[in-house]
Amino acid sequence: MKPVRLRSFAPSLVRAAILTLLIGAQHIAPHFSDQGVAEAEAQSGSPVQSQKQKLANPLNDLLDEAQRDIDKNDFEAAIPPLQKFLSEKPDVAYAHFQLAYCHTALKRVSEARAEYERAIALDPKMTEAYLNLGILLTGQDPAAALAPLRKVVELSPAQSRPRILLGVAQERSGDLSGAADSFEGAVHLDSRDTEAALHLAKLYLALKRPADAEAKFRGVLDVQPTSTAAALGLAQTLDVQRKPEAADAYRKYLLLEPSDSSARARLVHFLVEQNNNDEALAELDRADAGKPPTSDSLRLRADLQIAQNKYDDAIGTLQRALVLTPNDPQLIGGLGRIYMQKHDYASAEKQLKIAIHLDPKNIAYWKDLSSSYYLSGDCVSTLASLDVIAKVEPPAAGGWFIRALCYDKLHQIKPALEAYQKFLTMDENKNPDQVWQAQQRSAVLKHQLDARGK
Repeated sequence: MKPVRLRSFAPSLVRAAILTLLIGAQHIAPHFSDQGVAEAEAQSGSPVQSQKQKLANPLNDLLDEAQRDIDKNDFEAAIPPLQKFLSEKPDVAYAHFQLAYCHTALKRVSEARAEYERAIALDPKMTEAYLNLGILLTGQDPAAALAPLRKVVELSPAQSRPRILLGVAQERSGDLSGAADSFEGAVHLDSRDTEAALHLAKLYLALKRPADAEAKFRGVLDVQPTSTAAALGLAQTLDVQRKPEAADAYRKYLLLEPSDSSARARLVHFLVEQNNNDEALAELDRADAGKPPTSDSLRLRADLQIAQNKYDDAIGTLQRALVLTPNDPQLIGGLGRIYMQKHDYASAEKQLKIAIHLDPKNIAYWKDLSSSYYLSGDCVSTLASLDVIAKVEPPAAGGWFIRALCYDKLHQIKPALEAYQKFLTMDENKNPDQVWQAQQRSAVLKHQLDARGK
């Protein structure tokens, strides 16, 4: 968002205002040629009186000098004449605005803000000052940008652009509902404004209004069929709604943006979720055609092979991926999980321990390792890994049931009984088979404890 220049103030009109300040009570109208009158009227939106007499003043030359520097984008050079002018006439809003504009171009935010605020104090209806101040603050402090941008909307109720800028500031400050209202207002004022419609569609998606988002994205694509943002937004919106046509929407987007690997990955996963495994594999083959596979594409292929229960193929694919990224804990952990599915617990434990070494805080690897220990019959190691997990998150009902089974197999009667009771308290009969087993074993263990006199 670029700041605007003060187009509504024709230079000759400014000179007239300055001359009035200089001379005092007399009202002096500036000299205009017929062409000058037309230009000034076009810029200011109001008629201008002409006068043949030309009144010169050195202060006008300072403004002219600054304007020439601004026109050349030499903003540093424009500052001294503006400051010199303001040292003589500090109450001219136009000069403060020009100085603020220069500071803005030079990225001097605090100086620009102060000058815009001074211009506004002197001329509370200077729309451009509110607008530039709002734009300036949106990048630094979007919450502070709201007040000046709301004032622009108030002063320009028929224009859509101020509402768009206000919506951006509201979104950045976390007010998504307010931002949606502002963009709705902009679209209402100019239904052809695809920028506002696109932003509104994205907000609807963020606000979990996918049906409204879908309609807006489709409307943008009707006007701009090659809009990548709208094409991706439509695909994501259909995806959220679990509509099968999301796959086709992703394909159309990928024709526009074939290098978007994350969208292609989402398309493959969507097809897998829709049980279209063959189509997903074909899509992945198209993506990999004619080029060496990447670690990401191999990861996707492995996910697809796992979904098809092709575990041996998935192991080979992950091993190829690990050649490209040998220390990737996710790939190694995934390989361990596949070995566990194949009941190759020794290999599973080896890979999961490597993953934990690379990423020791990842509880998912610890949980998989615990499951592998339990399934292989190693109750001692199972309990040790469950103790590690318990330091990070409290055991759930299922965790207590596994603990109880392990203690039971190890003939640790009292801990086993306590774990069964914990499970029964937490499960609330959600798993009736395990509840029945826990109740039966609890009765036996109580009898054993009673028999020992404990």
